[in-house]
Amino acid sequence: MRRTVHVAWRARRLTNSDEEGFPESFSSHDLPTNYPDPEPRGDPPQHAAYTPNSSDGHPHPNFPPPFLAGAHITAQNVNHHWRGDTGIDILHRTAALEALYDSAHSYPQPRCHPETRTEMLDKLYSWCTEDDTEHPICWLHGPAGAGKSAIMQTLSRRLQDAHRLGGAFFFKRHHPIRGNAKVLFATLGYQLALNNRDLKPIISTTVEIDPSIVTREMDVQLHKLIIEPCQSLTYSPPAILLLDGLDECQDERTQERILRLIGNAAGQCPTGIRTIVASRPESHLWETMEEFLFDGFINSTDVEQSFHDVQTYLRDEFTRIHSEHRDTMASVPRPWPSAEILNNLVKKSSGYFVYASTVIKFVDDPYSRPTERLEIIQDLKPTHHDAPFEVLDNFYHQILSGVRPQFHSRLLCILQCVAYGHALGSAEIDYILGLQSGDTKLILRALHSVLSIQPNDG
Repeated sequence: MRRTVHVAWRARRLTNSDEEGFPESFSSHDLPTNYPDPEPRGDPPQHAAYTPNSSDGHPHPNFPPPFLAGAHITAQNVNHHWRGDTGIDILHRTAALEALYDSAHSYPQPRCHPETRTEMLDKLYSWCTEDDTEHPICWLHGPAGAGKSAIMQTLSRRLQDAHRLGGAFFFKRHHPIRGNAKVLFATLGYQLALNNRDLKPIISTTVEIDPSIVTREMDVQLHKLIIEPCQSLTYSPPAILLLDGLDECQDERTQERILRLIGNAAGQCPTGIRTIVASRPESHLWETMEEFLFDGFINSTDVEQSFHDVQTYLRDEFTRIHSEHRDTMASVPRPWPSAEILNNLVKKSSGYFVYASTVIKFVDDPYSRPTERLEIIQDLKPTHHDAPFEVLDNFYHQILSGVRPQFHSRLLCILQCVAYGHALGSAEIDYILGLQSGDTKLILRALHSVLSIQPNDG
């Protein structure tokens, strides 16, 4: 490998600041070439001082007088560098480190309670690690607040502990880095190189040869940093890639493109790459996924309601609150709260964790009495300042804001039909409200993450 010598120059002009002929820069080629080799790397930096006059007092012939007059030049830190940046160094600077599953930027990350979602986690882990699977892509979908991110966080940790995780990327809506896909595959490639010693030299060399890869289109990054390296290994477990919150990435077109790229990768390297994509069941994602369902690439997994898991979570969290708030809870008998109150909260959750976690965060306020906070939740105690479900309200407001303004009046009528209590299909709602065929589906297109309409209109 070529040896390079770096010389740092420091110059201070004392006079003749306006003289003509001052060079903008000069290189090591301007210096005499008969100097001895610098001392080996690791010794203290050597400093060599150069003055404008030679040993006989006359101006040094190697430098023009206008440049040297009144100047003092010092060469510092003359060191050997046997190599430049490695490909891993370049990827490290490029990768969206905030999007990693264990990033400090997103602490504390949501994770599953040890006794919840166990069956689903076991199923996903088996899919990731079994020797052979006919589906190289798994789509984990569920409504808003179902706990998809907690499942993906827990699965990432489990795979990492077993040395089977290739890489993970957790999207976040409107985040300057996690909210787009510019370096999605560079970030996954970086993790893949760190987690797989066989792939590390291949990926690193690829980037060293062409550092511009990290700024190229997504398909180039995917092909060069993931597909080609995985194809080069004959005997190796598949690379497990996890993408969470795809619906929170940038825009619909980008989300669809990512899915198609992953689908194409599955076709090119069906045994070398396995990918889990978690998202809300938005209509445009359903439509894109259906393109690959016919090819047998995708295993679709629904994060269903689980009243039992929510009850387990609430029971254990209330027990923890009772213990940690010992000063204000000393006189409150266990179990707290009563089974009736607990069951009522489970019912209100509809079997999903977003409501349950909101309740716990509100009750667990360190500057309040948990019993009083729980009474506010139950509407048994008036409140003038606290809004226990403000976070939940904002959560659903963001979802509802996806409906276009021209649909608002008709949306209210449709929601009244939904709230009527009977399972109505979209065609039935069209007929009841006198809408054109397909209007209900069109208006509710942005609400697939919170509503399920029976597709009985063919």
